[in-house]
Amino acid sequence: MGGGFYISKFVGVVGIVFGAGAVATIIALAVVYSQEVANNEAVSPTNGGSTVKPPVTTPGGSTVKPQVTTPVIPTTVPSNEPWDKYRLPDTLKPDHYNLTLWPRLTANAQGLYIFTGKSYVVFQCVKETDLILIHSNKLNYTKWADGHLAKLSALGSTPAPTIKKSWLQPTTQFLVLELNGKLAVGESYQLDTVFVGELADDLGGFYRSVYTEEGVEKVVATTQMQPTDARKAFPCFDEPAMKAVFHITLLHPPTTKCGIMILIKTSSYFWRTSFDETKKMSTYLLAFIVSDYDYINSTRDNVLIRIYARKKAIADGQGEYALNKTGPILKFFEKYYNATYPLPKSDQIALPDFNAGAMENWGLITYRETALLYDPNMSSNSNKERIATIIAHELAHMWFGNLVTLRWWNDLWLNEGFASYVEYLGANEAEPDWNIKDLIVLGDVHRVFAVDALASSHPLSSKEEDIQKPEQISELFDAISYSKGASVLRMLSDFLSEEVFSTGLSVCTVYYHIINIILNNTVLQVAVNSTGTGASLPTGQTVHSIMNRWVLQMGFPVVTINTATGQINQQHFLLDPATAGSVPPSDFNYEWIVPIRWMNTGVVQQQTWLLDKTANKPEMTVTEEDWILANLNVSGYYRVNYDNANWERLLNVLSIHHESIPVINRAQLVDDAFNLARAKYIDTTLALRTTKYLRTEREYMPWESALDNLDFFYLMFDRSEIFGDMQAYLKYQVEPLFKHFGNITRNWTDVPTGHMDQYNQVNAIRVACSTGMEECQTLTKGWYSQWMKDSANNPIHPNLRTTVYCSAIAAGGAAEWQFGWDQFMAATIAIEADKLRSALACTKQPWLLNKYLEYTLDATKIRKQDATSTIVYIASNVVGQSLAWDFMRDRWSYIFTQYGGGSFSFSNLINGVTKRFSTEFELKQLKQFQADNSEVGFGSGTLAVSQSIERTTANIKWVAENKDSVQAWFNTEVPKE
Repeated sequence: MGGGFYISKFVGVVGIVFGAGAVATIIALAVVYSQEVANNEAVSPTNGGSTVKPPVTTPGGSTVKPQVTTPVIPTTVPSNEPWDKYRLPDTLKPDHYNLTLWPRLTANAQGLYIFTGKSYVVFQCVKETDLILIHSNKLNYTKWADGHLAKLSALGSTPAPTIKKSWLQPTTQFLVLELNGKLAVGESYQLDTVFVGELADDLGGFYRSVYTEEGVEKVVATTQMQPTDARKAFPCFDEPAMKAVFHITLLHPPTTKCGIMILIKTSSYFWRTSFDETKKMSTYLLAFIVSDYDYINSTRDNVLIRIYARKKAIADGQGEYALNKTGPILKFFEKYYNATYPLPKSDQIALPDFNAGAMENWGLITYRETALLYDPNMSSNSNKERIATIIAHELAHMWFGNLVTLRWWNDLWLNEGFASYVEYLGANEAEPDWNIKDLIVLGDVHRVFAVDALASSHPLSSKEEDIQKPEQISELFDAISYSKGASVLRMLSDFLSEEVFSTGLSVCTVYYHIINIILNNTVLQVAVNSTGTGASLPTGQTVHSIMNRWVLQMGFPVVTINTATGQINQQHFLLDPATAGSVPPSDFNYEWIVPIRWMNTGVVQQQTWLLDKTANKPEMTVTEEDWILANLNVSGYYRVNYDNANWERLLNVLSIHHESIPVINRAQLVDDAFNLARAKYIDTTLALRTTKYLRTEREYMPWESALDNLDFFYLMFDRSEIFGDMQAYLKYQVEPLFKHFGNITRNWTDVPTGHMDQYNQVNAIRVACSTGMEECQTLTKGWYSQWMKDSANNPIHPNLRTTVYCSAIAAGGAAEWQFGWDQFMAATIAIEADKLRSALACTKQPWLLNKYLEYTLDATKIRKQDATSTIVYIASNVVGQSLAWDFMRDRWSYIFTQYGGGSFSFSNLINGVTKRFSTEFELKQLKQFQADNSEVGFGSGTLAVSQSIERTTANIKWVAENKDSVQAWFNTEVPKE
């Protein structure tokens, strides 16, 4: 799936024995375990079942009379029975499904939207058993003539055993069939079911999305199966390794269109559409949609490319950008993988309600509207970049994730980390002038450092037995899997070379079955040597031995270089060193094999390696006139510290000739310094001094890095007396940048031509206005006022709208807020609605923020997919912080029940609302919140609660230790008028 408040995708655990030249990369990605999976945790069975109890119309003319399922739970105490475990037993293997579904696009007499279905699955018995377990969640079943919930028949000469008992096990989400005899090994059987489910608005499984077009409300029946919601649409073996072929028939009104994964040909009559069989694939990659959409299409190398969206969106040309960029990105990945696109078509569809950013369903990729549709009159430069990168991310999965698939979710990082890395490569192919590959440092490396520096972090790869429950699986869809995965794979690609990295992948992708062959170190070493990279690896080390340390232990090192002695050492970097005692043990003792690219006084040197805790590098000893800079282009996943003398020399270079340091490393110096200060490696005032040179900096990346880090100071001090001096300092620093962009844009009538310059223009306005620069505030208020007088003509450039809307609404009152709200409700383009939705949280009026919080509980005002991010927007406003926190605590049970459809929702919500916490009182409240909701739970946000407690504890200490020195520094640095 796609990432951010949106999500990315899944890629396969791989390791195949093939020619030595192709193996290098795959080894590094494979995580091998030598032990069998332990028994799953037993749970207490509970009565229950689907809450949907409408009368059932059986599809396809079945003569079976519908009945509401009455689950029979044979045990009432915790057991070790197979149905009380969360994993499927290894006794059955699905071959193919035949599925007919009939979604009702209007409510029934009970006010419910439902779907009915009948299906059969053909499976083979691989181990003798008298039990059938198949996943099922929130489905009601029609009983067959024998009173059971399914019908079993044999496809061979030996009759199938009869069913002794059948029931639903809601806790572990199984339909259970106990048999009166055993299934025979090697024989195939067919299991038939007839069922009904709710076509709910919960954004998971088979669900409904609603939009209004030309005053008419329309319903889309759509799907989101990842990771464990295929079982909400039909009974299935819902694990990624359980690949099968699917035959789908959809019943639908004749005015609507429908599609599934592989649309080769259709036979449509009346309102029934059947599809040819799919590729052999995992259940989570299946998708089917019924809608009243239009599409545009093109053909490239015999691949049919189609962009589906609302009719008006297609008519307005909003799908053209995605259509034009899909072909070049597909072509790039065909070359990158050395494998042709495996399907005859590539459909992409924009949905009004979709909790992830996008989902890589094989051949029918689903997106939020903001992630696929581009309108040059409404969309900003960042909107265009997001569309390009998400399309690249999802298309990367068509090979790595869909063709080659992970065996189990514990190695999700391979799927999402890989796609999160190569999305930059694919987008760079589509937009080569953007220099977008550099932005991975800000978007992923720096982003995930903040999480991975906590004692509550986790390794990239988890033990299979530790990931069992659906909520544990969902919790893995976090910054570690996506951004750390991307960062570590980028480092691997760098020290192996991109050529070797992609060579391994190119062979891997010819396989579409699950790959689970262990590659030993000898094979790996031969592979690396045969591709000409052996000399670049440390003596005695293999790709496998190097990467295990980055994959199987959490965190990352800080490498400290003493330029006076040439000694370098590494240490596990923790944002709060006091938490070291709570860090779980590591088989590698938190030591890494670290590749170090570096320069001496502007001259690039040969790469070196740090193999142990400490090493002597005489070549890194320099004179007083020279300086050392390590981790060039931030190609390695680690931070760098120096002796004080070298820090001073680097600060001097920044102040007199900052171009001597590569632009990415200028961003790195700022980010490393601020975080090293938080971890007590260097003084906080040294970190603040890295921002002094910014008056002469015009590049986006260093400015963005500085603003990201100064944002922490705002979070800690915007409720204190330090705030005024901070504002004055930053206003002084940004003034030259603001004037620079005013000059090159003809007094703000144009936008810069460069991709990064367009971003930095936004930074200039945002910071200048938020720090009280009168010239900036006059500009933004004037634009907004002009728009209020003539709402049909918006004078604000799309690049600047989010910032200008926020500034004007913050400076205004009820009238400005209400106008923004009216425009939000009237917006027909999701990208414009998103800009207004975030800006409405900028008001300084508490009563308006409280009203806005209440709106998040009303899906007619704020779509469910946007509710949690809207609460976070409000919490980001210092006025709204306490309001959002009180609101979330008060409504947690409702929020948890109603808005739990996405992997990132709760994690981002909890972290976002609590990020300003820095007092003992707030820590006490946070711990109480954790205790009060222990029964309700936190789902995918469970780890986020622990991280918030850890972060708050660290914030309290940091404020106490640094408040006085920070106040004195800002007071000294603010120019006296």
